[in-house]
Amino acid sequence: MSSSKSKWVGLLYIGPALLFVSAFTLYPLVQLIWMSLHNWSLLGGVRFIGLGNYVRAYQDPIFWSALNFTVRYTLILTPILMIFGYLIALLTSGRSRLVKLTRAIVFIPVVIGIGSSSLLWVWLFQPQIGLFNKLLVDLHIIPKPLVWFGADANLGLWGVIISITWKVVGFGMILFVVGIQSIPVEVIEGAKLDGASYWQRVRNIIVPLNYRLILLVTLISAIGSMLAFEQFYIMTTGAPENQTITSVYWIYTNSFTYFKLGYGATLSIILMIIVVIGTAVQITLTRRRSKE
Repeated sequence: MSSSKSKWVGLLYIGPALLFVSAFTLYPLVQLIWMSLHNWSLLGGVRFIGLGNYVRAYQDPIFWSALNFTVRYTLILTPILMIFGYLIALLTSGRSRLVKLTRAIVFIPVVIGIGSSSLLWVWLFQPQIGLFNKLLVDLHIIPKPLVWFGADANLGLWGVIISITWKVVGFGMILFVVGIQSIPVEVIEGAKLDGASYWQRVRNIIVPLNYRLILLVTLISAIGSMLAFEQFYIMTTGAPENQTITSVYWIYTNSFTYFKLGYGATLSIILMIIVVIGTAVQITLTRRRSKE
């Protein structure tokens, strides 16, 4: 088969993928950028304003407050998910029936919708009838039931973090288990014969060999946290005084409550750029580690 014909055959094979990406990624992205340059109302009416929306975003204190809150949420939640996920993976990386059952139990919350999970935890956090408050009181951790969602933004933040950790930690655990089980048994057995303790094997063998996977799961977790919306919309509704509004929450509010699609598109692009920068950092760290 000639080289030219091989290229056309290859193009034919990837054609459907190119069409899919063009229709559902490239076109919406171009449309988003175009909308960001206009005063575009959901109710109708479009007026070109150039970089006006970007100037407005720069001067928008609520957007910067929401972005700051989102970053803080991400910086707190991501290490919690990574540490707990990896520890659970280490404990459940075996092949016995009990270990497999434990993995399944930890993973179950992952398949529950985030909306359903948030509603469940709103009930669990209820001051009067919530089981979470009752548990803390019975264990003498707190003297009386707490109002998790209301006057205290930090308490609401931690309430959401607890609920998301319960729901998402199983996803990271499964990925980490795959990475741990991919390490050849001979390597671990050799370390045992050399007298390495369990935590020495974890520190010097398992974690270094899972370095790229850890970075990937960290990136996925961080992106998910940066795009947080449903949990705060359902659990805190932005209270108190919009202190628990995330970036996506503010984008939604502008686009579908205030009907300012152009400004919402601008905020979406800014958030997308932040996520792309984070992804680029992850790729750089992975490549640097591969060269070492």
